[in-house]
Amino acid sequence: MRYTPHYVTKDADEVKKLIRENPWATIVANTAKGLVASHYPVLLEEGRDDISIVSHVGRPDDRALELGTAEVLVIIQGAHGYVSPGWYGDIPSVPTWNHSTAHLYGVPEILSDEENWRVLDELVEHFEGRMPHPKLLKDNEEYGRSIFDGTVGFRVVVTRFEARRKLSQDKSAEIQRTIVEELDHGANYAHPQLAEDMRRANGVTK
Repeated sequence: MRYTPHYVTKDADEVKKLIRENPWATIVANTAKGLVASHYPVLLEEGRDDISIVSHVGRPDDRALELGTAEVLVIIQGAHGYVSPGWYGDIPSVPTWNHSTAHLYGVPEILSDEENWRVLDELVEHFEGRMPHPKLLKDNEEYGRSIFDGTVGFRVVVTRFEARRKLSQDKSAEIQRTIVEELDHGANYAHPQLAEDMRRANGVTK
């Protein structure tokens, strides 16, 4: 990840927040056959001082990624979007792309069957629980157990991370307000979540 001091964050709490709000992850492994990538939802393990995520892959992705044998890269991508130079006013400028991204590194630990079932149950409850009539794994355990053998659970305790929040921190307060307004209500590149991330990063008020 490109190092730009304006945008780099070393705050583990910010990274945890990014994972909570953007749980769809890209997992990249450098295997004997070359680079392999897969995509799965992840769950942050709360209450820990370190950063730890759990999830599962469907077989045979565990073998394709060679899970448990070496370090993997887990990419978390937050809200991101185009920023037009026209939003800067009458000054020399070029287009850019605002975003929040974290690269997480660690060696996956393969979960036991018992812990894998627990994590699967928690994943379903985490995402399904807000529904008016949740369809939880434990409510249909017989069916869940019938497909359980097709999954491999894992935990990645993050040993290092690189995180970047490029949210126009280097621009004036006036330009920041203009960008936020365009992202909130603009006709061409509206992205309210990115606008909200900019507000939080720069202290822009509504």
